[in-house]
Amino acid sequence: MKTDLQIKQDVNDELAWDPAVDGASVGVEVSRGVVTLNGHLKTYIEKLAAERAAERVEGVKAVVVNLDVRVPGEHDDEATAEAARATLQWHASLPSASIKVRVEKGWVTLAGEVEWAYQRELAERSVGHLRGVAGVINLLAIKPCVGPPDVAKRIDAALRRHAEREAAHIKVEVQGSVVTLNGRVDSPQERQAAVGAAWSAPGVTSVVDQLTLS
Repeated sequence: MKTDLQIKQDVNDELAWDPAVDGASVGVEVSRGVVTLNGHLKTYIEKLAAERAAERVEGVKAVVVNLDVRVPGEHDDEATAEAARATLQWHASLPSASIKVRVEKGWVTLAGEVEWAYQRELAERSVGHLRGVAGVINLLAIKPCVGPPDVAKRIDAALRRHAEREAAHIKVEVQGSVVTLNGRVDSPQERQAAVGAAWSAPGVTSVVDQLTLS
């Protein structure tokens, strides 16, 4: 098992290796496998890249992100809002007419309804890549709909397609449109994959992640 010092060195090396991140601007602290990232970055997408880089390192149990985004120059919220609306409108997979955009001091707020969880995430990623965005507040709700009666079985089947070993340690409970995941996984990537599989099921409006890292 890696020590905190080894994990810290590996996270620093991964941040330096990732071309999307200015590793010199990120401070790393580790306590019992929990990594805390501190510092100031120039873009929101770089902040997300730093978080993903830390999660990729073996031995990391969780990542706490205390990174601030300081956009160079003056904020032009009107231009950012126009760019965000245009981006959503041009994306064929998004119901742009159902998504409202508000920008304040570089922070973009998305509100409205979408039909699928992937659309919620896609909308956030799309505007997060724009210049001048300091952060994204995603308030998009998923339209409730009646899912098939075998949602739990479908999610379990999806988990087993991804990784048979991890699926054996995950229990899926469904109550209405809410899915709860219990059990244990070996890494943040496995947890993300399990939660993603649950969100992909039809009719799901909320996923409660109660998975623990072994």
